[in-house]
Amino acid sequence: MKYIFYTLIAGFIMIACKTSKDYLSRSENDNTLFDAVKTLKKNSGDTSALNALPVLYTLAQQRNLRKINSYSSSRNWPAGIRSLKATTHCSACTMPLLKWMQPAGVVTPVNYRQAIYDIKQQAAADHYALATEFLNKPGRSDAKKAYNYFKKADALVPGYEDARLKMDEAYQYAIVNVVVNPVQDNSYFFNTGWGNYGYNYSNEYFQQTLIRELGGKNSSRYPARFYTDWEARRDNVQPDWDVNLTLRNMYIPMPNTYNYSRNVSRQVETGRDTSGKVIYQTVYATINITQRSFTARAEMEINITDLDTRKNITSQTFREDYRWQDEQATYTGDSRALGPNEWALINNSYNNEPRKEDILNELYRKLYPQVKNKIIYAVEW
Repeated sequence: MKYIFYTLIAGFIMIACKTSKDYLSRSENDNTLFDAVKTLKKNSGDTSALNALPVLYTLAQQRNLRKINSYSSSRNWPAGIRSLKATTHCSACTMPLLKWMQPAGVVTPVNYRQAIYDIKQQAAADHYALATEFLNKPGRSDAKKAYNYFKKADALVPGYEDARLKMDEAYQYAIVNVVVNPVQDNSYFFNTGWGNYGYNYSNEYFQQTLIRELGGKNSSRYPARFYTDWEARRDNVQPDWDVNLTLRNMYIPMPNTYNYSRNVSRQVETGRDTSGKVIYQTVYATINITQRSFTARAEMEINITDLDTRKNITSQTFREDYRWQDEQATYTGDSRALGPNEWALINNSYNNEPRKEDILNELYRKLYPQVKNKIIYAVEW
């Protein structure tokens, strides 16, 4: 039977070569088959495409089936399913056209729906078995692998076995208790007793606010529960991970002063002539501007440690700058030459330099989201 089949294929190739050499010379991929189909949809009497189509279809079918068998043997399920779908697409797109072929029945389109179902069942079973192996191992990493394999099994075959229940079980095994400690301020200002307000602000932002925004001990967004050090002691919780935050290299310099001047002028009404026409006069003034500015900076180091193994989960140092600038001015000359912008500078207070506590708050505000995202990245899957 195989001999007859391959003889027929060879015969088709020989016949087709006379009129469809262009198609068969590039029969190594499915695109040529689709080209022939497109041609016949536009012109059903195209001899070249008509003769090439059954040969191209059979070759594509054989090529994809070889891939499917190879992928199944290597347990490369996603690639195997993709190839089956591609082969099914070949059948679907050519089926109406193959009915025109003579002699009838030389090439029969195959429906691979059952084959796709079978390979998905095999893949789901394989993923489920792997997930079960990982679930029986200790450790968060293996629980995560188990969760992902159970998820793949359920995605391939919705409702497969008890994969969804097992996903929940693996998720619960992977939950870690995370203690976020207060910020340790090693900066000059804290060590010299400066900035009590700023230090309290850091605790709020880098401990209490972190705990609150991450969900605390009732967190549902991440496979983790978050506690302050005090809450962990109060609730007698055994932490799995420790988050340590250290403020380093904070630098708040004295403002730099830069003086410069600019001239302004304006036309003002001084009266009217005998005919009633307005008389204008140009008046002048010089604005003497004092610009004061500085750039403060600070670094926040985060270290997350597995308390059981003493291994470092992750660590990073974030740096942020805060730039402040202000201008005040005096003037000489005619005040009538001054506009709203000049008067705003002249009336600007000389006492609006930010307090060091306010500077620290701004630096914390910039550092906070980076620290939070680092913790999220460490705990989430």
